[in-house]
Amino acid sequence: MRAVLLAAIALAGAALSACGFTPMYASGGSPAISRIAVTAEDDRLGYRLREQLEDALAWDHGAQPPLYRLTTVTQQARRPLGRRIDDTATRYELTVRVVWTLTPTSGATPLTGTETSTLTYAAADQPYAAIAAQQDGEDRAAAELARLIRIDILRALSGQ
Repeated sequence: MRAVLLAAIALAGAALSACGFTPMYASGGSPAISRIAVTAEDDRLGYRLREQLEDALAWDHGAQPPLYRLTTVTQQARRPLGRRIDDTATRYELTVRVVWTLTPTSGATPLTGTETSTLTYAAADQPYAAIAAQQDGEDRAAAELARLIRIDILRALSGQ
């Protein structure tokens, strides 16, 4: 019984490797993804998004010239949720929308997409704590958006 199971696993592995299957997240699966230069807006959220995207795409600074340029444009909206008796918000909802464009340096047709992340964070009474909570919300939104954009780019590049 064990020999039959091992033979079936070996046969399945051989068949899978013969079909050209490559896992999307395999290391070295898409060398082009590490050659994407990221440009974002010149503000705190843009900086955090660019930083997260460079980490997610494993941008290799300077080793080889970029094959693509990724530009992002962000819009954010903050909405108060819940009210205290003194009519101040207890939570905020932060919605960040990113329109991204991936342009090949060869001059081919660019790819575009839109991603949105919505999250909430608690409102604090102390000014420093309120700023820290808002910045933490922006950081979490940037990390989520970088993950979503990376998936979109991997999906688009795997079809080429």
